[in-house]
Amino acid sequence: MAPPQTAAALIIGNEILSGKIAEGNLRVLAKTLGSIGVRLERVVMVLDDRTSIAHEVRSLSKSYDVVFTSGGVGPTHDDVTIASVAEAFGVAVEQSPEIEEMLRMYYGSDLTEGHLFMARIPQGAELVTTDEMPWHTIVMKNVWILPGVPQIFQMKMPVVRTLLAGGVAFQSLAIYTTLDEGHLKPLLDRVVAEHPDVDLGSYPKWREPRYRTKVTFDARDLSLVERARDALVAILPADALVRIDEE
Repeated sequence: MAPPQTAAALIIGNEILSGKIAEGNLRVLAKTLGSIGVRLERVVMVLDDRTSIAHEVRSLSKSYDVVFTSGGVGPTHDDVTIASVAEAFGVAVEQSPEIEEMLRMYYGSDLTEGHLFMARIPQGAELVTTDEMPWHTIVMKNVWILPGVPQIFQMKMPVVRTLLAGGVAFQSLAIYTTLDEGHLKPLLDRVVAEHPDVDLGSYPKWREPRYRTKVTFDARDLSLVERARDALVAILPADALVRIDEE
């Protein structure tokens, strides 16, 4: 199969939408996908509601090459992601002997029925592992079901990188300038028009004595990125460039 080109993320949890916990996985996911040439194009946040989750999974899986869920895979009453993904694809939930065995080995005599609840998977899901991450990652068709705990989520990224690699990584460069966005606008418009295959981003910085705006340049082709960056540098006022960095 061809490497995926587009991705969406479904962030799940009442605690995220209520502000009790800060979302900590999106940037990690975006950076990982960018490094293997997958563009994260949409992010949806939903409550711990089976109907809502199933609806979003069904919709996103049809529109994007790959979908990542974050959250709702623990053993408590509000962990409904597994059941919701199963509902989205019209299958039952079943117990995975492989995951159950891992849980029994890990918890030993402390194992409870609550722990075994985490061995549930949508029927027909694939369990993927790597040498670096022997704990199973659940993949249902094109939907990767990932934990919401940031430390564990981040541990899954090498699996994503290994199994979905094959595309051309995005290249990113940046410059920092003393010009604010109001003064930069005509210069940026010119570079955007002349370099349509490069994504330009402009990010103002307040109360920063060294620079006023960071400008980024992104594309899969490094030569295109460099040309767009150099084009902006060439038309900046001589004293307006602070530094040039890789992203």
